[in-house]
Parts: sequence; C-alpha cells; structure tokens
Amino acid sequence: PLFRAILASNGSQDEVPLSEARAASHKAMEQFVTGFYAPRDPLPSEADHSVPVAGGSIAVRVYCPEPAGPALPCHLYFHGGGFWLGTLDHFDALCRAVAVDAHCVVMSVDYRLAPEHKFPTAAQDSYAALQWACDNADTLGIDPTRISVGGVSAGGNLATVTALMARDRCGPGLVLQVLEVPVTDLSRQDPLHIADEGIELPSGKDVYCRHYLSDPAEALDPLASPLLAQDLSGLPPALVMCAEYDPLAAEGKAYADRLKQAGVPVEHICWPGQFHGAQPMAKLIPQEAAAYHNRIVGALRQAFRKDRG
Repeated sequence: PLFRAILASNGSQDEVPLSEARAASHKAMEQFVTGFYAPRDPLPSEADHSVPVAGGSIAVRVYCPEPAGPALPCHLYFHGGGFWLGTLDHFDALCRAVAVDAHCVVMSVDYRLAPEHKFPTAAQDSYAALQWACDNADTLGIDPTRISVGGVSAGGNLATVTALMARDRCGPGLVLQVLEVPVTDLSRQDPLHIADEGIELPSGKDVYCRHYLSDPAEALDPLASPLLAQDLSGLPPALVMCAEYDPLAAEGKAYADRLKQAGVPVEHICWPGQFHGAQPMAKLIPQEAAAYHNRIVGALRQAFRKDRG
C-alpha cells in the first residue's frame, strides 16, 4: 500500500506551470520532512551568508554547535529535490542534528535550481561554496583541513561531483563524502520492479533530466553522471547509503563498486525495507532512524579525527 501511494502521487507535471508545480512539491516536501524529522531547537550560532558565484550569488546557512571556541571541522550539505526543488529551511532539523552530534560546523548550500539554472550551474555553485568555506575558514571557525561533503539524492550527486572538481582543480582537500541515495547516472532511467507488490517504481529521472539538462547528451558528462567518469581515483573516502526499494539503489551500488576499484575506501550500506527519500523517519521508526543517523555521524567523527591515518 505504501508503494502504491507513492506512485499515485507521482503524476505528470507536464500540464502544470513550473511555479505551481514547485509550490505544490515544496508543500508536499515540507509535510514529508516535518512528518519524518524530529524537530531540533536552533543552535547557539546559526547564520545565513551570501556566496559569490558566476553570474550572481547563492545563500548558505552555517550551523555551529557552540558560539565560539577552537576551529571545528565542517560538513557541507547539499539538499535533495531532483535539482529543481528544495530550500534551506526544509533541512534545518537535519543540519542541526548533524552539527550537534558530529560536533562540527554544518554549511547547508542553497545552490541555484533548474530549470531556471541549467547544468552545470548547480555543480559550479556547489564547488564555489566549498572554495568559499575554505577562503573564509577563520571567520567561520572552520578547520580547512577537516572538511567533508554530503547530500541526499540530487544532493548526493552534487557532493561527489564537488569532490571530483576539487580533485581535478587541486583542492580544497576533503576527508569524506557522505552520499545518501545518490543520483550517479542521469543517462539511464531504469525502474525498480517489486515482485511481491506487483508494481514498478519509476526512477523519476525523466523529470530531473527535463529540468536540469539542456541537451540529453549532457547526461554523459561526469559532472552530471559521476558514475561515467573514466577515473575515480584520488577521491575522498565515501559512505554510500542506499535503500532497498529505491530505483537508484543499483546505480548507488555501482558507484560504490567503481570507487572501490579505483582504490577509494568505501563503505556501502543498503538499508532494508526503505525507499528513496524515506531515510529520516524519526517519528515513524525511531530506532531505524537513529541507526541511520548514527552511522553518518560516526563516519563524520571518524573522518574528522585529528589523528586519522
């Protein structure tokens, strides 16, 4: 029944104006997030900043678990939403939880959305945010030698694409990438067949691609489809989190396998019984949600240790 409800809500948006489709989707996203994320009080230090990027500026929201003190490691977070949805406000509770529990600064990145801003704008914005964080490390109270990236779905794509760009552009260096149900290959739109439910879950990437890409051929670019990159060596260690009933699970595993083959330390976890975007169900399955969250926090704490390696 759960899967059928998801499918029923996944109707075509072709006839709906973009502004209406986005507003409706944001309302649904807000209900989804507030229904699943346990609320968190604001932290002692939270501030929005403007980051200059090519052709304009983007906002980032910086969460610090303590008002002042020694420089802390930093986790850059890229929200999901198929490259055309999502705001900073949707993920306040998540970012606060990671900041407190991993004892790090979290910087949530409000990259520009498609279709107003086509590929590779979101990727370029994401890398610019990483550069800005390092350039302003002293002001932000960040240790520039202990920075990680992470995100969910499209945000997972942008996190590992940012890592690719950092490798190819001589930095900044990263200590970890946390990829949650990541989009890694926009060139394929394989559905997931669930035999015991007698249904087929579409990947939804037709919507992503229609909004994000100017030309279908752009899906072959590694900055859109990191799974297609010829060389994945030299990337930071990765935690790749997939969900059993997610059409993107196969490409998430394929990306984890490619990273391993390239010599990158990888932990790949496929969470049983879960579907795309349902990983933070703190109000519905608190023990499962806690295990999921703690796995991410544990990986961050380990990567941020000053005596690592």
